[in-house]
Amino acid sequence: MHAPDSFRTARWLRTLNLVLQAILFLSFFGGLNYLARNYAWRFDLTQHRRHSLSPETLSYLRTLDLPVRIVATFTEDAENPEVAQAWRDLNGLLREYAYATEDRTARISIKYLDVYQQRREAEQIGIEQPNVILLTCGEKRRVVTLDELYRVEALEKKAFLGEQTMTAAILDVSRPERKKIYFLAGHGELQIDDVAPATGLSVLKDQLKLRNFDVEILHLSTARRIPDDAALIVSAAPYERYDPSEQELLRQYLSTRAGRVILILAPGKAHGLEDLLYDWGVLVDDVVIYDTNPESFSDNGDFILRNFSPHPITQTLLDYKMTLRVGLCRSVRPDPGRATGNGLLVTTLAATYPTAWGEVSYLQNQNRMPEFNPGVDLKGLPNMAPANRLGVIVASERVQVRDNLPFSVLTGRLVVLGTGDLVVNQRLASEGNLTLFLNAVNWAVTRDTQLNIPARPIERFQLSLNQRELTQLRYSLMIGLPAVAALLGLFVYWSRRN
Repeated sequence: MHAPDSFRTARWLRTLNLVLQAILFLSFFGGLNYLARNYAWRFDLTQHRRHSLSPETLSYLRTLDLPVRIVATFTEDAENPEVAQAWRDLNGLLREYAYATEDRTARISIKYLDVYQQRREAEQIGIEQPNVILLTCGEKRRVVTLDELYRVEALEKKAFLGEQTMTAAILDVSRPERKKIYFLAGHGELQIDDVAPATGLSVLKDQLKLRNFDVEILHLSTARRIPDDAALIVSAAPYERYDPSEQELLRQYLSTRAGRVILILAPGKAHGLEDLLYDWGVLVDDVVIYDTNPESFSDNGDFILRNFSPHPITQTLLDYKMTLRVGLCRSVRPDPGRATGNGLLVTTLAATYPTAWGEVSYLQNQNRMPEFNPGVDLKGLPNMAPANRLGVIVASERVQVRDNLPFSVLTGRLVVLGTGDLVVNQRLASEGNLTLFLNAVNWAVTRDTQLNIPARPIERFQLSLNQRELTQLRYSLMIGLPAVAALLGLFVYWSRRN
């Protein structure tokens, strides 16, 4: 008579047991999610720590007070394999930056933008170029390009420099001050507000502002000294000579205030800076460079420079096999008579082919084809690097070594270009021109692009098989593996049957 009650009680007990199991199961996984969300531990077991940031970057991010927005115009489905690889490398890295600042109200936000499909949004933030990274913090902006993310040797990517570059860019836009660049005026220099294709620098001004520089004009004739906030002084192709007092202002700025100066000196124009150049071990010759080598000229008559010395300014050009396209040039070279042991380090950055020469009588020979006159015209010296070539761009820095200690104190940097139109609006269409000048600016102002963060090597795995080995591999995958699985199934079936 008690059987129905027994069955009912057993059914209720079984139902209660299932409910309790479900509650315990949900509680267990709910607790795991709570612990994972609030007490997460992450371990990067890869050889080169590909999925974590360096301690130096993390220490910088902990002190980040202002929010930084990162907009990447890379796309995952890019047809270019280099862009697709950059997206894969960059995507994981940017996630680490966002994760590192997640507990600080998301100081770093990441957004991927397709400039073609989201054109309106791209125009609103002021960027229409694909395959770049835009960092903004308030009104400050910085653009990072694809070639800044990798170290390239012989046109092959050897290491990923994304963390170095991105950390430097984040620090740059989040700092309260901007580096200020002054362009000199009053002597017929090229002007930053001029939009003329052949004489204006408006495109260069926009590029510098895009990289978080302030750009202003400075008249040395009315200024009693170089402004204290001047990170760099640029003289862009002066048409008239600078007065001795103006030259002295630049000399004092370079020598006593660890100044940075870029001089763009067009051929055939007197500049009045001979004493300053002498102090820095640089000779600017009053010649016009000609060459008989057809590789020195483009189809439209531009003079092409493709011979560069290793230097932070020219390394990108060497890595990516870029060239410079300019008009008339003059010779700029290290002074062979400069005193040794004075701490000057003078490097010829760009040079001509050995067939080039500097025409001394360029004013008298305008109506005939120029010819090299031995003993009159200028040729490259065999005992001065680069041998037998005429330099066109030179960098000079003064380093003072103190009591043979293993460190140096940098006191000034100077870059001299022997052409007047390398950075005019129409010339900046050449990628090499813009790259060289921006590298010169970054080197001059010692912008922190090289932090103590190790580069991540790019590992490549290549399987080399001959035709016979490839055939064996194909049949092993198509027949061997299914056969092994079938035999294993038969063995299990036979074991269970017996």
